[in-house]
Amino acid sequence: MHLLLFDRQISCMEPRMRKGKYTFFILLFAAVLIILFLTSFLMGRYSIAISDIVAMLWEKIADLLHFPQVMHTEATWSARTQSVFFYVRLPRILLACLVGCCLSTAGASYQGIFQNPMAAPDILGASSGAAFGAALAILLGQTTVMITVFAFVSSMVTVLIVTLISRRASGSKVLVLVLSGIMVSSLFSSGTSYIKLVADPNDQLPAITYWLMGSLTGADIKTVGLVCIPMLIGIIPLMLLRWRMNLLTLGDEEATSMGINTGRIRILVIIFATLITASSVSVSGMIGWVGLVIPHFARRIVGNNYMHLLPMTMIIGAIFLLGVDDISRNLLATEIPLGILTSIVGAPFFIYLIRRKEILR
Repeated sequence: MHLLLFDRQISCMEPRMRKGKYTFFILLFAAVLIILFLTSFLMGRYSIAISDIVAMLWEKIADLLHFPQVMHTEATWSARTQSVFFYVRLPRILLACLVGCCLSTAGASYQGIFQNPMAAPDILGASSGAAFGAALAILLGQTTVMITVFAFVSSMVTVLIVTLISRRASGSKVLVLVLSGIMVSSLFSSGTSYIKLVADPNDQLPAITYWLMGSLTGADIKTVGLVCIPMLIGIIPLMLLRWRMNLLTLGDEEATSMGINTGRIRILVIIFATLITASSVSVSGMIGWVGLVIPHFARRIVGNNYMHLLPMTMIIGAIFLLGVDDISRNLLATEIPLGILTSIVGAPFFIYLIRRKEILR
């Protein structure tokens, strides 16, 4: 009964998308992602032949799956080519896809549960907390791995503080949570500014500034493995909660009438969305606009139904950040920080959506 009522509500909000049409769009954008993924290996100052890329990927798959020796290929590439492929480009390409997927998914989740088209992954202070942790780690002279750990832990602690403050305040829980996020985010931003003030201007300050602009320069296999676990822990539950997110978009009263504990679902979505945000920011630095713009772009394609919206947002987010990263490392002689490029691309598109009233309705 509740599911039938839910189907009718979704039908009233937007025309029902045929399953075949949705499948077509998913397959289309998945194909674009695969093509861009393979093409990204060809981009760089050190050229790698497409035949060597395919052969090295096949060789790695054959080793992992323990294929017979006859199914292995004869190595025609140099040790340097293999090193560039596996230790430089592969980790960076994988990380760009993961971060783009997670930031856009977190943005779509926040926009749904807060019923706010302007909601972004840093709405609860996760990004400013990660920035403070990374700046502190650089000031203390920590390694790249420890900078990631500091950023992740600081990000989660920030959101925990926001949650504890909001629980002790009266009024609308959603509004209090957002206001607490703004306040705590401001405090941690001030802390980051102080660290920049006392940092060594010849060494530490440039490193902090560059990290805050966002980059995947230091990506390696260890970093990818480090963040994969919390990203999966966050992404999988959000995918399973998609239909409940649809119920939250109908309003708390209607969702409660269908037997949904709105408070519990909202807290779960916040926890998992924050987890993937913290994981992403801890390895990529501050990258804006991805979580804000990409969900709106996905809505224009598949509508507001989160059963369709979340998978499409994940794919488009991965495509977007991977494409931006390719431009970042190939456009000029020196690498352009990702935060600059995402702003250049994201801000005009957001203005376009506002002019068409896509955001405001």
